[in-house]
Order: sequence, then C-alpha cells, then structure tokens
Amino acid sequence: MIYLEDVGLLREGKWVLEDINWSVKKGEHWAVLGLNGAGKTALLHMLSAYYFPTKGVIKVLDRCFGKDTLGEALRQDIGLVSQTLQARFYESDSAYQIVLSGGFASIGLYETPTDKMRERAKQLLKQLGCFDYANRSFYTLSQGERQRVMIARALMGEPKLLILDEPTNGLDFLAKEQLLEAVEQITSMDYAPTILYVTHHVDEIIPIFTNTLMLREGKVFHSGLTKQLLTAPVLSGFFDMEVVVSELNNRVQIWKK
Repeated sequence: MIYLEDVGLLREGKWVLEDINWSVKKGEHWAVLGLNGAGKTALLHMLSAYYFPTKGVIKVLDRCFGKDTLGEALRQDIGLVSQTLQARFYESDSAYQIVLSGGFASIGLYETPTDKMRERAKQLLKQLGCFDYANRSFYTLSQGERQRVMIARALMGEPKLLILDEPTNGLDFLAKEQLLEAVEQITSMDYAPTILYVTHHVDEIIPIFTNTLMLREGKVFHSGLTKQLLTAPVLSGFFDMEVVVSELNNRVQIWKK
C-alpha cells in the first residue's frame, strides 16, 4: 500500500522530512502520532502527490513517484478528510449533496448522480450515523456531524486508502467518542480501506490501529506494533518528558510524571 525508503522533503531551504523509512501493508490500519511541527501534514501531502520528495523512493498504491502517473489518478484511490478540505465546501449544500459529491471527487455537486450512487450515499449516511440530518445544510451541523459527513464523502468512491487528518480537532468529549466509534465501524464495511489516522493525542489510538508511526521533528522516532510503542519508556523519550501510562478499555492514557 505504502512504501517509503530514505525519503526527504526540502521546503524553503529546510528539511521538513528526513530519512523516512516506512511501509504499510494491505489490511493494516496505522496511527500517525506526532506533535505540532513534526511533519505529519507534509507526509500526508506527499502520500497524496501534492508534494514530491526531494530524495528517496515513494510508492503509494503500486504507483512509484517519478515513474508512474500520479496526481488525480492517485488521489481518486485515496479518501482524505482534513480541516483544510472541509473549509472548501459550500455551507448551503446539504449533507446528502456533500456525500454525493464524493462520487465525482468534486467540491460541490455539478453532475447528476446515478441511482447506484444515491443508494450508496444513503447507505454511508446510515452507517456513519448521519442519516437523520442528511437534508440539513452543512452550516447548521455541529463540527462532529460535519466530520462524519466528510468521512462518508471520502468513502463514496470506495478508496483503497483513507487518510483522517486530526479529525477530532475542535470536538467535545462526546463528539470525539462518537467519531472514533464511526471510524472503528469503517473497518467492518465491505471493501474497507486501509486507514491512516493522524493525531497528536495518544488516547485517540483505538484498538483497530495495531500499528503506529511516531514522527518527531521531521524524522521517524519509532514505527511498529502499537502495543510495543505506547509504553512509558518509549513515550517518555518521544515527548522528552517522563510520563505515566495506564490502559482503559484497550486505550492508552498518559500523564506527566
């Protein structure tokens, strides 16, 4: 699904990513953990072919950067949910219209959807708990409701890879938990995509994310099995601060020691 070898990205004379070695296999779901400025957004932009590496080898969904056709051809196989993307939508559009637009990978609905597309949109709205407000305009929805609509939109094209870029930003506790439940449900759907969940909160790494990539200052701090990485010694080194780790409902919680 994803293969990066000795990848570096130089932007405005500064290495924002250096010596990135990472691979993701089909069927794996990964958390990407990093504080602000760690390089998470730059990494996502590269995976989606908005940035090209300054050095190294990248392969995403069997496409090799510098050799194969990328751009829209690659992005059609990737579902992306981010605050930046959400801000581009028309707030007067209904939740249903926004989900349907995912079938055309467009901002706004300009083409006539097929009956099959309409049924898929309704199914996704139901599966993600959005059906009750399907006909409401986007601007009337809460941030949590908007995020679930955006996830449904991202799934319309049956992507092979789903990238969730800090999807709980701005959510209260209840909305955050509801969204995490919706993310977990995606893995049991037909043709479920591989999920990359980007966050700076350890407690959002739910059990479906059996693997974790830890980014720090543009470099890989660690990558591998989540259970082996979310420990007091590893996290203390990662945050450069002694932390205490506990587990509740198969999710890790941390405190400053």
